[in-house]
Amino acid sequence: MAAATELAVDVGTSAACQALALPRASYYRDRRKAAGPAAVVWRPSPARALRPAEREAVLSHLHEERFQDRSPAAVYATLLDEGHYHCSIRTMYRLLEEQGEVRERRDQLTHPPYQKPELLATTPNQLWSWDITKLLGPAKWTYFYLYVLLDVFSRYVTGWMVAYRESAELAKRLIEESCKKQDIRPGQLTLHADRGTSMRSKPVAFLLADLGVTKTHSRPHVSDDNPFSESQFRTLKYRPEFPDRFGCIQDSRAFCQSFFRWYNEAHRHSGIGLLTPAMVHYGQAENILRQRQDVLDVAYQRHPERFVRSAPKPPALPSEVWINKPVLVT
Repeated sequence: MAAATELAVDVGTSAACQALALPRASYYRDRRKAAGPAAVVWRPSPARALRPAEREAVLSHLHEERFQDRSPAAVYATLLDEGHYHCSIRTMYRLLEEQGEVRERRDQLTHPPYQKPELLATTPNQLWSWDITKLLGPAKWTYFYLYVLLDVFSRYVTGWMVAYRESAELAKRLIEESCKKQDIRPGQLTLHADRGTSMRSKPVAFLLADLGVTKTHSRPHVSDDNPFSESQFRTLKYRPEFPDRFGCIQDSRAFCQSFFRWYNEAHRHSGIGLLTPAMVHYGQAENILRQRQDVLDVAYQRHPERFVRSAPKPPALPSEVWINKPVLVT
């Protein structure tokens, strides 16, 4: 063991073990036993490693003023062109890393942290969401653009429009007319949207400021931040009568006029107690739920045995609706 250790200092462990016909595993095992469990095992420097003077020479070249903004690969190539070879590019990186001098020197693009929108609605005309979707036109690559404003609490569509293009001015006009129609007062409404160009445009921002409407936006690439508009578009496009393509813009407007009349006044929405959006939006929900309860009470009195667990109750209307309800940490 002692002879192998002395020889390894001069020629390296592998060569020493080969010369003495000693397995390297046995050599390392015997060294660990001799050193003890808490000792640090000494390893000889490889024979091919740079000498201390050579390491200093490489670092001095890397620290030259002409190489201050050059990568080790560029330094390596420049020195080769000048007729000098000191070490490989990887060794240059290794020497710099030992000195703590390896890092990204360029300015990297960083995205600011976007706060998750947490929005609450407890009454109609308190929180609206809006979005724009494409409707396929008569030929490939032709579209019509459907703008929709939706009340989050009642799911009532407060305004819609089909246009040939996506435009901030058109969006501004629709928002302004819808606010007037719903008699929105300053400080009453929050308008939520994704981060499309029309949603973040200056004309829309200036209009909302003039109307006293608070605007909020979804986080980038997060579709769940605007779920109510997305759900409404899904309902639209999954209707049996929704066509593959519209022959002209008049066809799309006629379809949407019929659809939104049905959606607001006849669609029993599962998210609002199977009431229609118009019932909730215009304050009819309480009376209708009371009438439903009266009908169920009569049915229970006639056949109580048919209601096993308890007396029947109609689906309730939620008292609050959230976009990203906060999670309570206990």
